[in-house]
Amino acid sequence: MHKSKKYPLVSEGIKGFGVYQQVLAKDAGWQFLNMEARLMRKGEEWKGETGDNEYAIILLSGNYSVVTDKGSWQTTNGRKDVFSGIAHTLYLPRHSTFTLTATSEVLDISYGWVASDMDFPARFKTPEEAVIEIRGGDNATRQINSLVEPGFGCQRIIAVEVYTPSGNWSSFPAHKHDDRKVDAEGNVLEANLVETYFYKIDKPEGFAIQQVYNDDRSLDEIMKVKTNDVVLVPKGYHPVVAEHGYNCYYLNFLAGSDQSLANTPDPDQAWIFNSWKGKDPRIPLVTAAMNVPS
Repeated sequence: MHKSKKYPLVSEGIKGFGVYQQVLAKDAGWQFLNMEARLMRKGEEWKGETGDNEYAIILLSGNYSVVTDKGSWQTTNGRKDVFSGIAHTLYLPRHSTFTLTATSEVLDISYGWVASDMDFPARFKTPEEAVIEIRGGDNATRQINSLVEPGFGCQRIIAVEVYTPSGNWSSFPAHKHDDRKVDAEGNVLEANLVETYFYKIDKPEGFAIQQVYNDDRSLDEIMKVKTNDVVLVPKGYHPVVAEHGYNCYYLNFLAGSDQSLANTPDPDQAWIFNSWKGKDPRIPLVTAAMNVPS
């Protein structure tokens, strides 16, 4: 289900078990990036084959075991929800078979997949391995957990989870990554990436607001998003603000020209980088110590 005057920017989550959120590249009108979210009951199996794609499977809540032709892993210290710890991440390269089994009463996962023509090792990344970055300042402070970060050991896919405290701004100052630019040495200054923002709010009535706009405002949309909604970012700047009283989480999948987060800030807002006086003491909102062994 999509709603927008100019572009299908918001995909609203649906209730129930099974796949409850989906963004496919063919529907989004872009080349690479796909994502889904799935709820599973204890003992339920999800069997698949990655085909010509690399996969990043992110644990949102619960626990699972997984058997693949590249190795077998299980989570024993998953989180009860995204506000109660850090994600486990499973990366599977192309041509991998897998059977993932829910071992908690309810399992919530999200996964992105991207076409790949290169081979990399499978990798299971624990919450303790995820680097926490505290970005921004003042009421634009937020927490970024690196899940499939640049340099991870994959071809295209990137995944990070971001925590924005009540009332704070995030992805701010606004930035874009839609025009690949390199310097004289070939270093990427801005990658050309599409992106999904998959939301969870810490109370069911809460929301966040996201804008997606470009320089000439041929794209300029403001969206109210709630738990399980996805915002599609095909291009342009894309800031977020969390409703006062409600902490905001979003999982970002990105893919495109480079396995890089290089971006360009909105020039009208670049001065803000030098204006902050401090960091929000509420950050970090989550740590790996919050993950509870089952």
